[in-house]
Formats: sequence, C-alpha cells, structure tokens
Amino acid sequence: MGKAYYDIVGTDDSWGVRHDNDPVGDYASKEAAFEAAVLAATNAIKFGHEVRITVPGNESSETTLGVVTN
Repeated sequence: MGKAYYDIVGTDDSWGVRHDNDPVGDYASKEAAFEAAVLAATNAIKFGHEVRITVPGNESSETTLGVVTN
C-alpha cells in the first residue's frame, strides 16, 4: 500500500499539516494541528497505508503546545 506522511508546520501564531507537500489548515496551536494529523492518519491506517507524523521541537518563545508566550 501507499505511504501517508504528515508534517506539522507553523509559525508563531499559525500551524498547519503538510501532506503531499501541501500545507493545509490554520490551527492556533501545534497541538491542534497534531490532532488534525492524527485524525487523517487514522483514516490512512484503515486503508493499509504506512503512516508517519512529525512534530517539530519547541522554539524558545513557544510553550509546549506551540503558542507564543509574552
């Protein structure tokens, strides 16, 4: 079967999920984008695809959920 790779990508105030090189979504946090990727990955698993989800580490200005702190 195929492969389904999901990469969480973002900036300080917006996160998305890149799949097939197309970033999709506008999520307020890294966690929200991850949850969307998990939902998509669950469907891919049902079709027998290999699945990978990658989430970047934190920058110094982010909380653990990927939002900016003041």
